[in-house]
Amino acid sequence: MGERSSEAAAMDLDAANFNSDLYIQTVLKKCTLREVMEKEAHIIRDTQTLHSDMQTLVYENYNKFISASDTIKKMTSDFKEMEAEMDLLAANMNSIANFSDQISTTLHDTRQKLTQLSSVHTTLQKVQFLFRLPHTLKQNKEEGSLSLAVQNYTRALGTLKIYSHNVSFSSIHKECDEIMEGVKDQLFGQLSSKQATPKELGECVELLLSLGEPAPVLCLKFLQHASERQNEQLQGMEEHLRVGDQDVIEFLDVGSNDFLSDICLNVATYNELFAKKCQIEEGDDPSALLDNFVHEAMDKYLQLVKRKVEDEQAPGTEATVLVRALDRFYRRLQAASTLLPGPNYSKYGMEVVVQAGHRQSQTHLKNMQAHFVELLSNVRQTLAAPKLSLTVEEEKRNPSSSNLPELLNTLVAGSVDKIKSCLQDLKLFLQSDLTFSLKQVFRSKFCCSVREGFVVAFIKFLMDTATGFCVPQTPPTLLLLLSKMCLEMESSTVNFLLSQTDEEFCVEDSAKGTTRLVLCKQLHESAQKLLDYFVRTQGLNLSQMLRKSVETRDWLCTPEPRTVRAVMKRVVEDVAAIEVQVGSLYEQGIQQERSSDSSRRTQRKRTNWYAPSQIDSTLASNLQKLFSERIEIFSCVDFSTVSIMTGIIKISLKTLLECVRLRTFGKFGLQQIQVDTHYLQMYLWRFVENENLVHFLLDEILGSTVHRCLDPVLMEPSVVEMICERG
Repeated sequence: MGERSSEAAAMDLDAANFNSDLYIQTVLKKCTLREVMEKEAHIIRDTQTLHSDMQTLVYENYNKFISASDTIKKMTSDFKEMEAEMDLLAANMNSIANFSDQISTTLHDTRQKLTQLSSVHTTLQKVQFLFRLPHTLKQNKEEGSLSLAVQNYTRALGTLKIYSHNVSFSSIHKECDEIMEGVKDQLFGQLSSKQATPKELGECVELLLSLGEPAPVLCLKFLQHASERQNEQLQGMEEHLRVGDQDVIEFLDVGSNDFLSDICLNVATYNELFAKKCQIEEGDDPSALLDNFVHEAMDKYLQLVKRKVEDEQAPGTEATVLVRALDRFYRRLQAASTLLPGPNYSKYGMEVVVQAGHRQSQTHLKNMQAHFVELLSNVRQTLAAPKLSLTVEEEKRNPSSSNLPELLNTLVAGSVDKIKSCLQDLKLFLQSDLTFSLKQVFRSKFCCSVREGFVVAFIKFLMDTATGFCVPQTPPTLLLLLSKMCLEMESSTVNFLLSQTDEEFCVEDSAKGTTRLVLCKQLHESAQKLLDYFVRTQGLNLSQMLRKSVETRDWLCTPEPRTVRAVMKRVVEDVAAIEVQVGSLYEQGIQQERSSDSSRRTQRKRTNWYAPSQIDSTLASNLQKLFSERIEIFSCVDFSTVSIMTGIIKISLKTLLECVRLRTFGKFGLQQIQVDTHYLQMYLWRFVENENLVHFLLDEILGSTVHRCLDPVLMEPSVVEMICERG
């Protein structure tokens, strides 16, 4: 293997140990003439390529070498020139130093004389300034340049005190003091001017302090004047509030630009002039005086803002403008609070904003209450309209005449849409670009106010209003409608409203004072109360007709029955009309199966039961009661048509039973009751959950009539059926 690798390396043209002789011998032995010629041509081409590459490389390196040589020559020349220039510069610097030494030596005596002359000139200028000072001060005073007068006086005061023993300087000092007394009077006059700005007040106080006036007096005067100016601004705001010539944004902008700006400037000026330079007599602290001044002014300002915000929150107004105004107010108050001493007034501003949000939710609550009362009033007017007073036949011919579902939708959908609109308005308080909406203290209180103070409060108001109609004068149809409304609110509306409120306002669980289950339970109880009162009212209305029909008739002298009494027909018609109304709102419910011949079978049973026999009728009646279930007349009904109708019919038939027990009947009176009860059986059984209930009550009525009859002889069943069918 080693010999083969060494032989292959000797045959490689690019290898270092290439053997040309061995390569030629090998090629001649192994290759044909054509192959040898091809290898020759290939070697020639490679040789030419290598030769060309070598020439190119040489040319390139030669050019670089020439360029480098030129650069080195140029650098050598430049360094030589620079060395010559540096030598010349050094020679020049030596020459300048020699000349400077010669000049200093020559002018030494002259410089001392010039210094002495300059000092004498300065002293003369000062003396001249002192001698001209009274005239200068008078001129400054006349021109109103009080600050320049104070500056000139304080500048010379030290010198005048030093040379006060000199008569001339003493007279100058005295004259200047007299002039400055007048300047002080003018400064005190400006300090008391109502037109003076806080900046001008600060300048006056600073000048008076420079003149040696006691700081405590100036401090009190400064605060007194600042307080008067602030009160004027607050009175102007109160006048605008009384007249009402500014909207809330303009009102708060004026307050921020004028009042807050001035009070911040007053505080900054006061702190700069007094806070660290004086102590008030009798132990008073300058900062305490400033705190009292700021607190009184800010308290009045915040009260005016509250009143303006309250006036702006009238019923029916949107919160768009109010929210923007509150945002500007809070931002500027927050910025001013960093400059004002005492408590953090941005917290008081937050209270104003929180109260405004709560008041806005209460305003919407009042609007919702008024809106619901208006909807309810419209519904009552619609129910009282003649078009709803239709007979059963008209109801059957024109089923669309019963518009109770439409009225129900008006109450529920109208209220929900209005609540949505109010929530959108209240949501303006939570816009992300509002400064106060980013504060957790505002969001928690406001969102709780919206949920509990608006949505939950309105639902409770709705329940209270609805159950408030459980009085004798209320139309039964309205009771039925309100009952269904409460049921609809319980089933879907409450969950929707609370879910939307909790989602859009990010209400925390800790802020949910009233849960959905509690509201749904209360709504269910309200619906049950209204429905039970409806059943009782309708039952009593039918009972009134039946009671009068029994009490106003002489049952001992009643003629032989030929037809069903009109009151029984009216009862059946009214029951059918009530079922139409109830069925338009409530589902039918579950009824027990009935036999097709139930009325006939019952009549035969009742006839046989009360036919003359050997068994005492009283004993038979007691046996029947013994084996019958007890009927609860005024029990709560379910939310279904058959349950509601069963409750109404129970009350009506129970009333008829009690009325019959109080009357005495003759033979034909008994037979008339027999005809009437059979007629009721023919129609009423289809309205109730269990037909046996109607059978039992009608049996009780007929049995009681038999007990109260002087001549208990019943009519033949066939005759009764013929009369009822004909009737």
